[in-house]
This record gives sequence, C-alpha cells and structure tokens, in this order.
Amino acid sequence: MLPLPVPASVYGLVLLLLALNFRLIQLEDVKEVGVFLTGIFPLLFVPAAAGVMELWAEMGEMLLPIIIAIIPVTVLVMVTAGKTTQALSSRKKSKEAAANDGIAE
Repeated sequence: MLPLPVPASVYGLVLLLLALNFRLIQLEDVKEVGVFLTGIFPLLFVPAAAGVMELWAEMGEMLLPIIIAIIPVTVLVMVTAGKTTQALSSRKKSKEAAANDGIAE
C-alpha cells in the first residue's frame, strides 16, 4: 500500500522504534521477545546459508565481485555500528553525569 520499495518488516521495526520512543509501548513489554529472537538469530540464517550452498557452482564465477562487494560493506557496517554505540554510550554517560550533578547540588 505504501509507495516505497521497502519490506514490511522494516516498516514494522520503524513503527516499533517510534512507539518505544514516544512511550506508547514500554521496553519491558517487548524485552522478553527481543531476547528470544536474538537467541535464535543463527537459526534464522540457516535457510539463507543452505541456498548459498545450493547455488555455489553458479556463484563460483562471480566470487571475486561478491568478495569485492562484501568486504567494504562489512567494514562500513562495523565502523558505523561501533561509532553509533560509542555516541550513544557517551550520550548516556553525559545524561547520567548531569543527573548526578543535579542531585549533588
């Protein structure tokens, strides 16, 4: 129904993020499911790995372009995730320090 070529699961994640940010849903309400899904993540990737193994012969001739594409994207994702985590951690520490300064006064 929406004009953008984005999977419905992405829309769902964005809606969940907005609901959590605007406190329409409490973190405790979804935490148990999140921990469960994180625990079974490897199982969710088994079908994709089986598909790759099935198409290995066809992928052999495209192996170099695939590797050339995968390596920079992997590095980019790792750097972005690390920088985001550092920024959020320092932001949280700043808020905690400000709150502790407010209590100390």
